[in-house]
Amino acid sequence: MKTDIEIAREVIMKPIAEVASMLGIDNDDLVLYGKYKAKVPLKYIDKTKYPKSKLILVSAISPTPAGEGKTTVSIGLSQALNRIGKQTTVVLREPSLGPVFGIKGGATGGGYSQVLPMEDINLHFTGDFNAIERAHNLLSALIDNNIQSKKRSLGIDPRTVGWKRVMDMNDRSLRHIIVGLGGTTSGVPRETGFDITAASEVMAILCLAEDINDLKRRLGNIFVGYTYDKKPIYARDLKAEGAMAALLRDAIMPNLVQTIEGTPAIIHGGPFANIAQGTNSVIATKMGLSLSDYVVTEAGFGFDLGAEKFIDIKCEYAGLNPSAVVLVATVRALKYHGGKDLKEVSQPDVNALRNGIGNLQKHIENMKLFGISPVVAINRFTSDTNEEIDLVKGVCREMGVPVAEVDVWGKGGEGAIELAKIVDTVVQGKTSEHNRLYDWDWTPEKKIETIAKKIYGANAVDFTSQAKSDLQKVYKLGLDKLPICMAKTQKSLSDNPDLLGRPKDFVVTVREIEIAAGAGFIIPITGQIMRMPGLPDEPAAERIDVDNDGVITGLF
Repeated sequence: MKTDIEIAREVIMKPIAEVASMLGIDNDDLVLYGKYKAKVPLKYIDKTKYPKSKLILVSAISPTPAGEGKTTVSIGLSQALNRIGKQTTVVLREPSLGPVFGIKGGATGGGYSQVLPMEDINLHFTGDFNAIERAHNLLSALIDNNIQSKKRSLGIDPRTVGWKRVMDMNDRSLRHIIVGLGGTTSGVPRETGFDITAASEVMAILCLAEDINDLKRRLGNIFVGYTYDKKPIYARDLKAEGAMAALLRDAIMPNLVQTIEGTPAIIHGGPFANIAQGTNSVIATKMGLSLSDYVVTEAGFGFDLGAEKFIDIKCEYAGLNPSAVVLVATVRALKYHGGKDLKEVSQPDVNALRNGIGNLQKHIENMKLFGISPVVAINRFTSDTNEEIDLVKGVCREMGVPVAEVDVWGKGGEGAIELAKIVDTVVQGKTSEHNRLYDWDWTPEKKIETIAKKIYGANAVDFTSQAKSDLQKVYKLGLDKLPICMAKTQKSLSDNPDLLGRPKDFVVTVREIEIAAGAGFIIPITGQIMRMPGLPDEPAAERIDVDNDGVITGLF
């Protein structure tokens, strides 16, 4: 069986100017990054066109550590929709180097449903992550410089600064560090640390900004800390937003590439869904909708995380309304949720499947809470038996949900034709907007409890003393009307990764609450969620290599 990278190398790619012409983009407007990558200026967002186009969201059940092929299905579905005559663009997030070199490997789809050039996209791409990292760290440097300054000091209390530095790599050793050592000329010693770039508030801001002016406004709203006399300090007080935006001048433009079958693909931004909003940028989504009739996009991890945030945060800020939502499920994940050991999920086990099917049922129920008509895509693996597939299909039909098998890894767009036809029928029948799960004017406590009880299935929410103290800060800063961006494990519907399937009778514990005033949401932290992951015992980096001709191997 060929690897993803071997399949990708066999494809004769179209010049990016040819892909752009399919969308009506003038070649002279492209900012070229070689033959097969380009940035597209924001002027191609058409406010008269994008509200009329159809937005299709792809989400998933609670995944296994390797994921359930949500990106692969998104790409395959976009190819299938083009095959049945629907002008479609796929709009995705950019991969983070953390997962690429960690557990999951590459994040550009797989098999015959990939975005290309896969090596470039998985590694440095067009430098967007680098720009975000530098803009973030510029603010870090300005904060420490102001603390050190005697002439222009704002009187920042270093003990209140929560802004860390970032890098796009899994490195647990950097979670907690001390800076400013080395004497009086080297700064003021204080505790801080590093987050991964995908968890940066600057990343979240870039993906919610409408244009450069909105970007600067949001950057200026970043909450830094307090002065010694308890006055709040924001990035704008440090005059940081202009220079930060200058570093992001090119990064704000979406990136145009292509799928294996030549479907246009716009890839932009990459916030994690278990920490931030987990979706590509508003700019990229609106550009896709401006340039094509259908847009297929994805929201990270399960519906309880990325899709909930997509609807309650991104859609509310940007005025978007999905016409259809596809829920990706795999037999192996449902068996895992039914108690099957992860190493044995490829073995037939109908009983384990029955025990884990509640996870799928809960996600379907959650989709219906938003007034959405869900479509289930069973991402079939060669180890799946017909009996197992039929069981999943039967559950979907009992719940009144259309369902289709897909084999987009092995067959590309052809493997999702049935799914594409079902989605098109749902899209054409869409007549109303989605429901809101909560009202932004509610108290933060009520909003958090609503998500925990309705989406996760919790009995109650417990706020630690630290979380209660953080909530008081939220109220004093006048940020209590912001939406909620829950930081929670993706491995379970609960905040405990060990509670698989459809857990019941559990309490969600909010241990602290972070403020992302620039992004425009507050972040309740649950469980053991950390902003700087570590590498696994056998990191994917160990299998990646490059030869004298520059040919990379080991990227999957």
